[in-house]
Amino acid sequence: MSEKETIVNKVAKSSLVVLEMDSFLPEETPVVIDIANQLWEGFALKEKDFRAYVDNTDWESFSGENVAVYCSVDAIIPNWAYMLIATRLAPHAREVHFGTPDSYTAAVVAQRIAQLNTDSYRDARVIIKGCGRGNLDFAAYGQITAKLTPVVKSIMFGEPCSTVPVFKRKG
Repeated sequence: MSEKETIVNKVAKSSLVVLEMDSFLPEETPVVIDIANQLWEGFALKEKDFRAYVDNTDWESFSGENVAVYCSVDAIIPNWAYMLIATRLAPHAREVHFGTPDSYTAAVVAQRIAQLNTDSYRDARVIIKGCGRGNLDFAAYGQITAKLTPVVKSIMFGEPCSTVPVFKRKG
């Protein structure tokens, strides 16, 4: 390459809009309450014992936290157990999610995608980046595609240097 030739970043000069899926991820991981620790003989809850656990837990320690409540083993968990925990967490926790930490992440991502203002994507050629720091499941990619399809000119998946075409508006 001669001294007078310069390297031109064609991607930066293009009209492509890169959407980082990581931007939808929650900033922190939730504090986890695993009901499996309260099971009688590893498969069921006893009401009296569970109520004692609920009464003796320091729920204020969850102040301002995002909490995921679930059971990590296949067990018989009556609905009232989650309801009891909800009554104690609600005054303290920032947010209470009933499900695994992964389902918490999926719920936050889905909520943020639903709230996305699509005005800045109108008639844009969008690349949805598929790799990053997060552990996003397939649903997030389906949700963002469904959200953007009515307004964008095209959607591609991948990196600007190597994309897979997903959608192109006709006409």
